[in-house]
Amino acid sequence: MYSFLIKNRRSFVKLLIFVVVGFLLYILFVEGQKLETGTQIGNLKDGTGSMSSLRLSDIFDFTHPLSILILQILVIIIFSRALAWLMSHIGQPTVIGEIIAGIMLGPSLLGLFLPGTFAFLFPSDSLPKLEFLSQIGLILFMFIIGMELELTVLRKRAKEALFISNAGIVIPYIIGVTLAYFLYERFAPDGVGFISFSLFIGIALSITAFPVLARIVQERGMSKSPLGTIVITSAAIDDISAWGILAIVVAIANANAITGAIITIALSLIYIAIMIFLIKPFLDKISLRYTVHETISKTVVAVVFCMVLLSAFTTEAIGIHALFGAFMAGVIMPENIKFKRIMSEKIEDVSLVLLLPLFFVFTGLRTEIGLLNSGSLWGYAFLVFVVAITGKFAGTAIASRFVGLPWKDSLIVGALMNTRGLIELVALNIGYDIGVLSPEIFTILVLMALVTTFMTGPAMTFINFIFKTKELYASVNDFFKVLISFGPPKSGARLLDLVSQLFRNDKQKLRVTALHLTPNTEISKENAYQFEEHAFREINVVAADKEMIIATDYRTTQAVSKEITKTANRGKFNLLVVGSSRPLLGSDKTGGKARFFFDHVKTDVALIIDNGFDKIDRVLLVCINEESQNYLKTIADRFSNDILIDVEYLPSTRLRNEDYTQYDLIMTGVECFRTQRQVGANWTAGPVSIAIFSQYE
Repeated sequence: MYSFLIKNRRSFVKLLIFVVVGFLLYILFVEGQKLETGTQIGNLKDGTGSMSSLRLSDIFDFTHPLSILILQILVIIIFSRALAWLMSHIGQPTVIGEIIAGIMLGPSLLGLFLPGTFAFLFPSDSLPKLEFLSQIGLILFMFIIGMELELTVLRKRAKEALFISNAGIVIPYIIGVTLAYFLYERFAPDGVGFISFSLFIGIALSITAFPVLARIVQERGMSKSPLGTIVITSAAIDDISAWGILAIVVAIANANAITGAIITIALSLIYIAIMIFLIKPFLDKISLRYTVHETISKTVVAVVFCMVLLSAFTTEAIGIHALFGAFMAGVIMPENIKFKRIMSEKIEDVSLVLLLPLFFVFTGLRTEIGLLNSGSLWGYAFLVFVVAITGKFAGTAIASRFVGLPWKDSLIVGALMNTRGLIELVALNIGYDIGVLSPEIFTILVLMALVTTFMTGPAMTFINFIFKTKELYASVNDFFKVLISFGPPKSGARLLDLVSQLFRNDKQKLRVTALHLTPNTEISKENAYQFEEHAFREINVVAADKEMIIATDYRTTQAVSKEITKTANRGKFNLLVVGSSRPLLGSDKTGGKARFFFDHVKTDVALIIDNGFDKIDRVLLVCINEESQNYLKTIADRFSNDILIDVEYLPSTRLRNEDYTQYDLIMTGVECFRTQRQVGANWTAGPVSIAIFSQYE
C-alpha cells in the first residue's frame, strides 16, 4: 500500500488540491448567498430567473454582431471555395466561381428563394462592417497585383504591347462613351452629369483583368511563349493605363467643379512623384538587406504594411480612392524577386482566401438580377454585352494583326484581353460608391464582367479549333516522341534516366518532352516561376549529362490527370511515361490516376514503378499471351542493342518480384495486373523496377 502511494503521489497531491479548492469555493458560495437581497430572490421566484423559462436564445446569442460577422465569413469562404473548385474543373478561372458565389448569396438567389435565411445571414445593419472588411481585403489584393507587374518585362516587348494595349483602351473607351449617350437618360442616377457617367461607362468597357488573364496564360502553359509574353505585357500596360484613367475619372466625378478636378489631378501627380522618387529608393535599400525569411522580421513587414496603408489613405484623402494607392504601393516595390515573393507569401493567403471573397459577396449583395424585370432592360443588357465584347475583342485583335501577329494569335490576344473579372468588379464598385452608377446599370455591368470572363476559355478553344491544321508527323520509324510526366523533381530525373538508357542507341530519333503540373491555379506569377525552376532543375541536369535536348512544359491546373491526358493526346506522342507508387491500380489517388491514364490516353502508356534501378543491362518481358509478347517486343526492339532481353509467360499467381533479382527491369502489359491482381501486389513489393505498358488501339 505504501509503495502504491509513493508511486502515485503526484496524482494524490492533485486530487488533494482539487478537494481543498472545491471546499473553499463551497464555503464562499454559502456565505455569499447570505448577502442576496429580497428583490433579487424575488426575481428568481417570479420566474424571470427560473431554469424552466430559459430559451435557446438565452444560451446561444446568434444575433450578436460578432457572431453574425463570423458566420458570414464562414459561409462566404465555404461557398466561394466550393464554386471556385467547381469552375476550375470545367476549365474556368476560379474567380468565376467566387463571383457566382457572391451573386448566389445575394438577393438575386438566396434573398429570392430563402428571404428569411438571407435576412438572418445578412441583416442590413451588418453590411457596413462587411464592406469595410472587404475593402481591407481589396487593398491587400491590389497591393499584390501591383507587385506582380514586372516593369522589366514591359520593356522587352513594349513596342508591340504598347500599341495593342493602347488600341485595347482607346477603341472600347470611345465605343463606351458613345454607348453612354444611349444609356444616360435611362440609367444615370439623379444629379450625375453626362461627362461623369459616360467616362465611367468607357472605363467599364475598356478594362482588362490582368490577374485573371495571367492565370489563364499560366494554366495553358503560354507564360514563356512569345504570344504569352505579348499578352501579359499588353494586359499589364492596360492595367496601369486603366487605373490611371480611373483615378482621373473618379477625381472628375467627385469634384464639384472643374477647378476641383484639376487640383485633385495635380495632387495625384505630386503623390506619384513622391512614391517613385522618394519611397521607392527607400524600399530598394530595405530589399537589399532583407532577402530571406530569417532576416525579414515583423518590423520590416510592419514598415511595408504601414507604407501600403499610408499610400491608400493618401489617395483616399486626395479623392482618387484608396485602391489606387494600394496598387501604386505594389508597383514601386523593389524588383528584388525574393523580397517580393516573401512579402506576397505573407499577405496572399489571408487576402485571397479570407478577405477577398467578402468583396465578391458584398458585390453580390448589390447585384439584384431581379431589377432587370422587363424585356427592354434585358435588351439594354444584351446591347451592353455585344458592345463590350466587340469593342475589346476587335480592338486588340486588329491591333495585334497590325503589329505582325498571324490571325490565329491575334484572335487569341483579343479573347484574352476581353477578360474582365475581378478588376472590373473593383471599378464598378467604385462607380457605385461615388454614385455614378445606378443599381440597374451596375447589375448589367456585373453580368457583363461575368460573361466576358467566362467566355475567354471557350473562345480560345474555338479559335484553336478553327485554325487547326493537319500537322505532318513523321512515322514512328523516323522519330519517337515521349512525354514524361512527373511530380517530385527526383522522379522526373529518374524517369528521364530510364528513358535515356532504354533508347541510348537511338537518341537521334528520340524527342522527349518533360511535363510538370502544379495542382493549384491560384499561385502568384513569382511563385509559378520559382516552382518551375525547382521542378526542372534535376531533370535538366540528367539531360545535360546524357547529352539530350528535352522540351519542358510547365502549367498550373486543378485537374492534374485530365491535363496530362489532354497534353498526351494533343501532342501526338508515341509514349506517355509516368511514375507510380503502391498500391497499383487501386482506389487511391495514385492507382486511380494510373487507371485513368490507361483508359483515356490515346497513346501507349508506360507506368514506372521505380524500385531503385541503376543501370539497365538485363530486361525481362513477362507476357500473358502471344499478342502481349508481340507488343512488348515492338517496344523492346527500340532498346539499346547491348541490353539483354528475356521473355517469360506468366505461369501462375505465385510469381514474385523477388524471384527475378537478376534483372534490372521487368516489363509487362497492364493486362497482367487487371487479371492477376495478386501478381501485381507481389511485384510492386519487390526490389526490381517495373514498367507496365498499356497499348492504345
